[in-house]
Amino acid sequence: MVTVPGGHVTLSDRRTERSWTVEVAPYLLAAYPLTGADHTHVTGTHPDSAQDGGRLPAHSVSWWDAVRYCNTLSRQEGLTPAYRLPDTEDGGEDQIAWDPDADGYRLPTEAEWEHACRAGTTGPRYGPLDDIAWHRGNSGERMHEVGGRRPNAWGLYDMLGNVWEWCWDLYDPEVYGSYRVLRGGGWFDEHWSCRASVRRRSHPTLRIEDVGLRLARSPRP
Repeated sequence: MVTVPGGHVTLSDRRTERSWTVEVAPYLLAAYPLTGADHTHVTGTHPDSAQDGGRLPAHSVSWWDAVRYCNTLSRQEGLTPAYRLPDTEDGGEDQIAWDPDADGYRLPTEAEWEHACRAGTTGPRYGPLDDIAWHRGNSGERMHEVGGRRPNAWGLYDMLGNVWEWCWDLYDPEVYGSYRVLRGGGWFDEHWSCRASVRRRSHPTLRIEDVGLRLARSPRP
């Protein structure tokens, strides 16, 4: 886990042409996307990514899978789970709660994700695209092991490209209901999707091969 300093980040949405600034407190963020090997080690299950190779990003993981993984890992390490979850995924969106004071693992907020991705930069990317990301132009239309491209200034790898990453936030509940935010772009995406500001949305039950997650934690009090 990398300690990410606090600060301010301005988010934007091309669809609504809206922008908003968020203050971000310091937090911890994994240096790499979750791997298939780590997912299997914690859960005992074998997602497609574990069969593909241990250092590939865990993929075909839904948002619900991701938050349950966070709680499972927290309990195994003696940490306080960050989420209170309903017994079922169906109709449970209004029942899930995040305890921001818990020291367990969680998904980053959208603001935390973009703040970490930018690492103090202001442009669309934190470096030349081919140096930092696996995308359609250089991936051979397949995912790659984590850490194979150059990290950003804060030591975070694969923030752009390889797999999209789930965030905690609802995308636009008035229009899209329970759809959650995805960030970062993936191995099959064109270059314009692999930018720090790009937002994608999907239903929290979606499982698809270009979507994974990255763990975050709040610092201990």
